Amino acid sequence: MRDDPGVEGSGTQRLEAFSDGVFAIAATLLVLEFTVRHGGDLGSQLLHLWPAYLAYATSFLTIGIIWMNHHFCVETMARADRTLLFLNVLLLITVAFLPFPTRLVAEFLQRPGERPAVYAYDATFVLMATIYNVWWRYASAGRRLIGEAVPEATVRAISRAFAPGVPLYATTFLVAFWSPLASVALTFAIAAFYLPSAALFDRA
Repeated sequence: MRDDPGVEGSGTQRLEAFSDGVFAIAATLLVLEFTVRHGGDLGSQLLHLWPAYLAYATSFLTIGIIWMNHHFCVETMARADRTLLFLNVLLLITVAFLPFPTRLVAEFLQRPGERPAVYAYDATFVLMATIYNVWWRYASAGRRLIGEAVPEATVRAISRAFAPGVPLYATTFLVAFWSPLASVALTFAIAAFYLPSAALFDRA
């Protein structure tokens, strides 16, 4: 189910190793959202950082879920060709970019400018979900890159798990027109839903 050295473009281990590094760096950079000023009441400042806590938890959970699913998907692939590698780079670009809109939400939620900040945040998730779907659909269409030993039921289960992603994140973007806070809360709810339900999607 792993690399076939006789096939040009094989290299799922290298793909996964590079991806793991980007996921780790992006998740680590999220902590930079938290800043406090010298002077003043520290306790009050910590309480007023709640938008940063919400944005951090949402983004970290999402990156963690993407990392877990990415690992599981790569495990089903026998090889990686140039197109898959290119799509993987596009996916990692959005993952690495996520700390920036996360910081915007942390700084501007419930303040002037919150709407553009949440638009940027939601748009990043929509783009990420779209590229992730394209990445998987390319690898799985006609079992193009899927290992022979991988059951078809597993491939269908992964596709079924990915299907709601783009519509759900597009909904959060639309909700932001009405309430930026509700949009961020919905994004967190999506991450919280996907985390424990991952096992369900793995069933045939």
